[in-house]
Amino acid sequence: MAALRRPSRQARQARSSRTARFSPDFDPDFGDRALTEARHDMVIGRWQGVRDLLTATGDDWTRRTHRLRLLSHAAAGSSTVEAWRAAEPGNPDVAVLRAATEVVRVFDTAIAAGRGATVDRGRIDAAVETCLTAAEAAPADPMPWVSLLSVARLYEGGVQRRQLRHWFDELRRRDPYNTEGHTQVLRYWSARWHGTHGAMYDFARDAAGVAPPGSPLPVLVQIARVEEYRYIADGALGRGPVRGFDQHWKHELAVTELRRTHARWIGGRAPDAPVRPEEVAELNYLAHAACYAGQVDLARELLGLLGTRAAWVPWAYTGEPEEQFVRFREGLGVS
Repeated sequence: MAALRRPSRQARQARSSRTARFSPDFDPDFGDRALTEARHDMVIGRWQGVRDLLTATGDDWTRRTHRLRLLSHAAAGSSTVEAWRAAEPGNPDVAVLRAATEVVRVFDTAIAAGRGATVDRGRIDAAVETCLTAAEAAPADPMPWVSLLSVARLYEGGVQRRQLRHWFDELRRRDPYNTEGHTQVLRYWSARWHGTHGAMYDFARDAAGVAPPGSPLPVLVQIARVEEYRYIADGALGRGPVRGFDQHWKHELAVTELRRTHARWIGGRAPDAPVRPEEVAELNYLAHAACYAGQVDLARELLGLLGTRAAWVPWAYTGEPEEQFVRFREGLGVS
C-alpha cells in the first residue's frame, strides 16, 4: 500500500483558515443564559423557572422588558402561561407575561391573515383589556404599557391620539427611557402603519434629544432609517432600484446623526462597560448603520463591541445576515 502523502503547507493553512473563520452567533437571547433556560422551560410546559427568573430580575426594567418580550414569543404557541395563571392567579408577573403573550398572539393572527387584512376588533380589544388588567396587577411595571403601545398598531386607522399619548405617558412615568416602548411608538408613527416618514423621524429625534448620556435611546434615529428603507424597498419590489436610494445610509444628515448617536450612547457609557444582552439588538442597528455609511472607525469599534453577538434584524433587511456580518468584520479587520 502506498504511503499517505502529508498535505502541503499551503493546504494545511487553507484548511486552518476555513476552520477558524469567524462565525456570528444569532442567539435570540444574546447570551442571557438564564433567559434561554426559562424560554426552554416555557416551550415544554414548565412555568416554575420562568417565575423564578422574573422574580430574580426584579425592577431592572430594561432587562425585565427584554426578558418578558422574548418569553412572550415562546409562550404564544403553548398554554404554559395559562397553566401558570391557574396555579398562581395572584402573581402579578404571570399577569404581565400573559398580557404580552396575548399581544404576540394577535400579531401572529394578523401575519397569518396576510398583508392588508384586518384583525377582528374584538380580539384586539380583548388583548387591550388583558394589558390593562396586568397594569393594575403590577402598577410599577412598564411592560403592560409597552404591550399596549405595541397592539395599538393593529387597530384599523390606529387609536385616538390622546389614547396613545396616555399610554405613552404611563410608560414614561414608570421608565422614562424605555427603549422597547419608544420603538413601538416609533413604528406606530411610521408610514407602514399610521404616520409618515416625517412623523417617525420627528418622534425619534425628539426622544433622542432628551435621553441621558449612556442611554441607547438615540439609536431610535437609526431604527427610523431602517424602517424608511424597508418601506421604500418593499414598494419598489419588481420595479427595479429606487433612484438615489444608494445614498440612504451615507448622506450628510445620516452620517451626522449616526455620529451623534454614537457620542451620546457609546460615548456616555462607563469605560470598558460590558454590553448587556438587552443592549445587543440596538447595538446591531448602530453597527449596521456605521457599516453601510462607510464610517470605518465607528464600524470597527461597534463590531468589536458586539463580538459574535449578531441580531437577525436589521441585517436581514439589506441582504443575507451572516454574509454581511462576516463580510464587514473581515473587511474592517475586526479581530
